[in-house]
Amino acid sequence: MSTESPAGAPTPDEGAWVVIPLYNEATVIGDVVTGLRPYFANIVCIDDGSSDGSAEVARTAGATVVSHPVNLGQGAALQTGIEYALEHPTAEYIVTFDADGQHRVPDAVGMVAEARHSDLAIVFGSRFLDDRTRPGWMKHVILKTAVWVTNQTTGLRLTDAHNGLRVIRRDAAGRIRLKQDRMAHATEIVLQLGQTRLPWAEYPVELLYTDYSKAKGQSVLNSVNILVDLVVR
Repeated sequence: MSTESPAGAPTPDEGAWVVIPLYNEATVIGDVVTGLRPYFANIVCIDDGSSDGSAEVARTAGATVVSHPVNLGQGAALQTGIEYALEHPTAEYIVTFDADGQHRVPDAVGMVAEARHSDLAIVFGSRFLDDRTRPGWMKHVILKTAVWVTNQTTGLRLTDAHNGLRVIRRDAAGRIRLKQDRMAHATEIVLQLGQTRLPWAEYPVELLYTDYSKAKGQSVLNSVNILVDLVVR
């Protein structure tokens, strides 16, 4: 686990592996990896057919890179990353983390600590457990609709169904078999984790809606696409 060294600097966590789906994020992925490295010893980026040099930027920043030769979608990238981490006996927990800079490292560290302290198999990040995240009223309505649909489908009662920041213990991660390639994988992973019947909780996190993250897919239109995926698939 991550501890404090005598000088006050964190010792990177050896047991929590960070999995980052990566597609054309060359301008930000270096900072994302650099921010994680003091706290997590193992960071795996799954380059999902990027054409902008994202893989090399991530590798230079200190991540291990696993590459898809063509773009297969975020669900497929997550599945590849989970399987890669589980090949290593040191992987006790898997942290799923977005590549665009919208997730905060302190939230990931806190979620791992909560999983260990409370013996939880799954910790879901939620932007709706406090008021730090302000997605805008339209996106808020759409996301809450997605929460309702997901809860009806999965039987779980989450406050935030489409948050990519999660901590998944090894026994739960081994039961994940994602087939959805687009945003509907977020509902699929909740369904599969719920079916494990393992202990879970939500954890309050802040999502950073930067101009960059909005342009890369955190827009209202993307939220509508999530709902379409849920209905169609």
